[in-house]
Amino acid sequence: MATGPGHRNAVPRTQKKRKDREMPQGTVKWFNAEKGFGFIAPEDGSADVFVHYTEIQGTGFRTLEENQKVEFEIGHSPKGPQATGVRSV
Repeated sequence: MATGPGHRNAVPRTQKKRKDREMPQGTVKWFNAEKGFGFIAPEDGSADVFVHYTEIQGTGFRTLEENQKVEFEIGHSPKGPQATGVRSV
């Protein structure tokens, strides 16, 4: 077996540790498809989170339905918290 500078071991490198955390989940309070925004009520009881249609994951016409269960990340906009990466569950 060769050794020395520049030699790489045959043992595969472990993958970068991914945070095994669940995304917050919530229920769509309302969503206006014409205006392209609405609000999600997080399951943890925290304040409602604004959601814009551009943050809904998927193809085609992106909209949400009242009472739809979703998961999302929380980002920040100049006006406060905003849901990002929104997906139906």
